[in-house]
Amino acid sequence: MHIDFHDETNTIKEEYVDMLHRLLSFAAEQENITSEAEVSVNFVDNKEIQIINRNYRQIDKPTDVISFALEEEGEGEIKVIGEEIPIVLGDIIISVDKAQEQALEYNHSFERELGFLALHGFLHLLGYDHMQEDEEKRMFGRQEEILDEFGLKRQ
Repeated sequence: MHIDFHDETNTIKEEYVDMLHRLLSFAAEQENITSEAEVSVNFVDNKEIQIINRNYRQIDKPTDVISFALEEEGEGEIKVIGEEIPIVLGDIIISVDKAQEQALEYNHSFERELGFLALHGFLHLLGYDHMQEDEEKRMFGRQEEILDEFGLKRQ
């Protein structure tokens, strides 16, 4: 899977980018996603994610991760099929500030929190959701399975 990383904060170490690349590639394999798929991961601060959250979700406060799926079919849209067209899953936007805050709050490493948020955003791109209780159990259960199998367990 092709993953583009963009760090608007200039704070994410190369070792974290490498770990996230391996984690998301592993998750893609686990979810049977083609190696031709593309995704972007963007690291921003609380101020930037608050603007995005306000503009797209009408919630005027910072959040930890937001995903924008590009492969979802909206009402009335026609599915485009073509082998030469890469599958662009979408964008994952992570607040580095929130990741740091939550790592402290949940008493685990920043690496674990970044992995959790990236995987959470990735699963949203694949159609997982947590609006209903049964969806939440399925999504969060799948997250923990993938994180554990990858070796990024809670400490």
